[in-house]
Amino acid sequence: MPRFTFEAMDGQGRTVKDEVEAVTQEEAISRIRRLGYFPTNIREKADRAAARRVTAPGKKKAMAFGGVSGKQLTLFTRQLATLQDAGLPILRSVRVLQEQMKPSVLKNYLIDVADDIEAGSTFSEALARHPRAFDKLYVNMVRAGEAGGVLDQVLSRLADFREKAARLKRRVMGAMIYPICVLVFATLIVAFVMIYIIPQFKDIFDEFEIELPGITKGLIAVATFVKTYWWLVFLVIPGSVFIAIKLIGLTKPGRYMIDMTKLRFPLLGTIIRKASIGRFTRTLGTLLASGVPILEALNIVRDASGNVIVANAIGRVHDSIREGESMAEPLAQSKICEAMVVNMVEVGEETGELDRMLVRVADSYDEDVDAAVNGLVALMEPLLIIGVAVVGGTIVISLFMPLIQLMNQLGE
Repeated sequence: MPRFTFEAMDGQGRTVKDEVEAVTQEEAISRIRRLGYFPTNIREKADRAAARRVTAPGKKKAMAFGGVSGKQLTLFTRQLATLQDAGLPILRSVRVLQEQMKPSVLKNYLIDVADDIEAGSTFSEALARHPRAFDKLYVNMVRAGEAGGVLDQVLSRLADFREKAARLKRRVMGAMIYPICVLVFATLIVAFVMIYIIPQFKDIFDEFEIELPGITKGLIAVATFVKTYWWLVFLVIPGSVFIAIKLIGLTKPGRYMIDMTKLRFPLLGTIIRKASIGRFTRTLGTLLASGVPILEALNIVRDASGNVIVANAIGRVHDSIREGESMAEPLAQSKICEAMVVNMVEVGEETGELDRMLVRVADSYDEDVDAAVNGLVALMEPLLIIGVAVVGGTIVISLFMPLIQLMNQLGE
């Protein structure tokens, strides 16, 4: 008889790992529940599943490089939700989508996924074997949809989640294009002046032996350094700073310091904090609405938070719920979330609609992030103009002061 390994939650919220014998996975789930456990992960033992795996005829993989783009995965999820809603079996749905795809990494993954399903694995188990494309959030939502018999609804909810996250990212990136372009072009113009224009003025001043003002001497010194060590200014220094930040981020204290600095940075820190809370609330709300147990959902959200400070706050919420307490109190103590978020969470816990409240909070924070980014861009535009004017004015004044002196000498 086949054996299934499983992970489950007992009555106290502790994780239990064990094995059970059953003919099918559905029978294994029933046996686990009769033991008083709530299964969160179940799969047939790897040796038997691998022995039964047979590659479908004619399904050869094409050569493909790179990874799976978020847009491609979102489109696949939306199409799969539509096919599931139409009543097609999951194996047939995956085969249909895989066959109509152009050669890509995702297409090769889906060939393996379909083969695993045909060999007896569940859809979530087959997805879990490809973590580069399907992360823990994706796999756990699919697993919850399979357990509850609402896979089409879960896939549709997952597609909505990915589309909203991508929409917010596009808005933020679109708002930052203009100031970044202005900054890049201004830097290139100043570099051109430093490397090619100022040295010519220096030759003129040296030829006429003019006593240069201090500001002109400083400008010429900077221009000479940039011209001589341009590779140091534009390549080595930025690269060294980037590598140093990455190395510091590999340690726990360093990562904590970097993330804390991000949250406390003027203006930008507010945007990062709001974006982190919005991602946390939307992800948790989506997982809960899909049927994922709250402790498992909090573990997933903590790993995907992207910020150590926020992850620590989520960890305290997890410990609080595991001990039978509420979610709102540790959120309030963390001082990461505003009072509005804490109140919404508290109302959600009291009314039993925590998932809906979290999604509403996420919608509100997405709008706040959009408004904050637009405000930051509006503030950056005059600052960039002033900065360019100051740099350009300094260069002009530094060069024209000795030129006026030279004209006076020639007039005499």
